[in-house]
Amino acid sequence: MRAVYTQLSYQERRRIEDWWHAKVPVAEMARVLKRHKSTIFREIKRNFWADDAFPKKYAGYFGMAAQARHHDTHGS
Repeated sequence: MRAVYTQLSYQERRRIEDWWHAKVPVAEMARVLKRHKSTIFREIKRNFWADDAFPKKYAGYFGMAAQARHHDTHGS
């Protein structure tokens, strides 16, 4: 039997963003969202934004940008 995967929703990405900025542990995010820790780590790693032209305080994970990237890659 094949595993069934569901992609993160916009609401989940926004919650990850809020929690990331609040420094909530990934294990806690995963527990509340009922996702595996690796899913959360992978989401943050893939969609983390940083630019050397800007101060580090502007770097981070942004749920809306992550969702836009998802739509660009996978369509609606």
